[in-house]
Amino acid sequence: MTSSRSLRRAGAALAAWQSPQWVAATAGAALTAVLVGVPTAVVPSPLFSRSVPVQWWNYPVLAATAVLAGLVLATFLRPPHGTGSGGPGSPQGHSDPSAKTVGRLGSAGGLLSLLAVGCPVCNKLVLVLLGSSGALAYWAPLQPLVAVVSLVLLAEAALRRLSTAGACPAPVRR
Repeated sequence: MTSSRSLRRAGAALAAWQSPQWVAATAGAALTAVLVGVPTAVVPSPLFSRSVPVQWWNYPVLAATAVLAGLVLATFLRPPHGTGSGGPGSPQGHSDPSAKTVGRLGSAGGLLSLLAVGCPVCNKLVLVLLGSSGALAYWAPLQPLVAVVSLVLLAEAALRRLSTAGACPAPVRR
């Protein structure tokens, strides 16, 4: 059994992407940046504010989260008609068995990114569990570690999804 992750296969899959996949990746990244950045007030808006200033590392974590989530989202886009393998021997109508795992990794990574870049005393769950002083004393120092874990999960989801793109392509409608 071959591994479901390979940098070489992932790179080949990215190299084979056409403009629809790149447009989807860009749109997914922009949407992720807004959905994570605005409620956490990393992206300034009149809708949300923070009690604790944005940390320097929140910006690169938000950017990396957006890029990785955009890549993962774009892997679910069907290839344009007439591209990819749609021949008689290709797996038609079969779902990728690792898609659920990849979806869970991506979802967990996105949620953890939201928690990592969010204001430590604005998170209701943390406030209920630790109180405001506990949120600053215990949760805030853990947020960079949560950010690293979230990015590792998103990177793993992207790597797995891209590595298996050629092995089990999305079926093309005829």
